[in-house]
Parts: sequence; structure tokens; C-alpha cells
Amino acid sequence: MNTAALAEDWTVWNQTETELILAYRPDVFDSEAFPAPCLPTIYLTHGKRTRRPGADRTGEDWYVTLYLEPEVDHQVDVSPDRETAVDAAVTLANDFAAGEFDFRALYQVPREAYLDELDELTGR
Repeated sequence: MNTAALAEDWTVWNQTETELILAYRPDVFDSEAFPAPCLPTIYLTHGKRTRRPGADRTGEDWYVTLYLEPEVDHQVDVSPDRETAVDAAVTLANDFAAGEFDFRALYQVPREAYLDELDELTGR
């Protein structure tokens, strides 16, 4: 599988040799309908992704992580090769777009109105 199999609700935001960033419906998460920091994003990185400046991101493994908000994330997969990690990222994206991923379970303190709108977007 490759990004050509990606559900149309997802956009390849950036792609390099060491990362792939997928964004869900950037047309909706435009800071008016929804806050831009809530843009569901999938990061595939070579080495563990971290927000701490200067943190070591080296490593041989590929990580697939879904972010729903800056502090709400779900690490989906760790793979030894990029191709397997891309497959995992595309599968996650397609499951999310089809309403088959339970994003509500990632919240300790749910924001019901926002999650209801996200349910509607994903057909859940």
C-alpha cells in the first residue's frame, strides 16, 4: 500500500525521506469551523517524534502517531522499515475517515460538542 490508496479526506501535507505528514480535512480545520490546533494529523517519522526542543529523535524504527490535538495523541505503530510504516499510516487514515477509529477513547476529559462534530465528519 502507498499514499495513492489514501482516503480522499486526507491530504499529504509533507513528505520527505524521514517523515510523512497526513492532514485530515484541512478545508474544515481552518481556524473558523474548528480550531487549527485540532487538525487531525498523522505523523510517520524515522525515530520517535517529540515536541521537546533538542530531544533525540534518532533511531532505526519508524513511528506512526495520530494527533487529534497538541496533547491528545495515539501511537499506532512502530515498524522496522518505511514501507510497512506507510502502510500502517494509510490504514489508520482510512479507518479514521470511514469512522472506524474510536478517537473518543483518547480523551480523558471529552469535549462533547467537538467530538460530536468530528463524529459527523467521519460518519460515525
